[in-house]
Amino acid sequence: MESLITFLAGASHGLTSVVVGQPLDTIKTRMQAMPSESQSSSFTVARRVFEKEGIRGLYRGGLPIFIGGSLMRSAQFGVSGTVKSKLDESPLPLPHFASVVIAGMAGGIGRGIVEVPADFLKIRKQVEHSWSIKEVTNGTAITLGRNAVLFSAFVVYVDLAKEACQAGYVPAALMDDTRKNLSPFAKGAICANLAWLTVWPADVVKSMKQSGKYDGNTQSSLSLLKDNIQNGRVFRGLIPGLIRSSIANGSSMVVYEMVESSLSEHFGVQRRGMV
Repeated sequence: MESLITFLAGASHGLTSVVVGQPLDTIKTRMQAMPSESQSSSFTVARRVFEKEGIRGLYRGGLPIFIGGSLMRSAQFGVSGTVKSKLDESPLPLPHFASVVIAGMAGGIGRGIVEVPADFLKIRKQVEHSWSIKEVTNGTAITLGRNAVLFSAFVVYVDLAKEACQAGYVPAALMDDTRKNLSPFAKGAICANLAWLTVWPADVVKSMKQSGKYDGNTQSSLSLLKDNIQNGRVFRGLIPGLIRSSIANGSSMVVYEMVESSLSEHFGVQRRGMV
């Protein structure tokens, strides 16, 4: 039941994230993966999309990620929570930090397995490029690697934030009622943004490899990364990406914790938590 609750809470997180954050994600992706927008500001990209297709254009690619989003987040939080519980129960004790990192990487890989085809279809829609079945696995390795680091970084930052709250280093306005952790919105916004900053260069490469607009089939991820560093694209799309992350992940974490808390109380089980 604990695992089921975690998966359901993760699904609610994923659906909320898509509904709230898709327009800014479209802007970010076009800035990262469309050569024609490689020098455009986020405002210019947003204006062009809106003038051409209106709100519908900003939600371009939302359907596959909306369908896959609930499964991705369910896998992310569910796998991470299950692995963390198994590690805590293991007769071979691990340091707390090590178990947090391992569980986070497992959750990120679990999410990545679901995310590869959904994100591929989303990006192709966002950059208005055709696709074929044989291309759906493009960017698999960089997606799994990015997600493993992304989610492990996220849970590590959540854990560090908890310690900072308990040590009195965090303003009361950012903490929950217990004063032992960040509020759900602050946790989602701050910790997710720090995690995204940790892996942003990999996210740019992933978008390029999945877009079909660059030579992603013959160029390695490392080669694309070197090109991005040389051309100043390594943090392309960062501003709309972090704004999207703040709004979408903050809102999604509020929903996640509400669902997890309500279901745990209803079924009389102890809340597992992320770390």
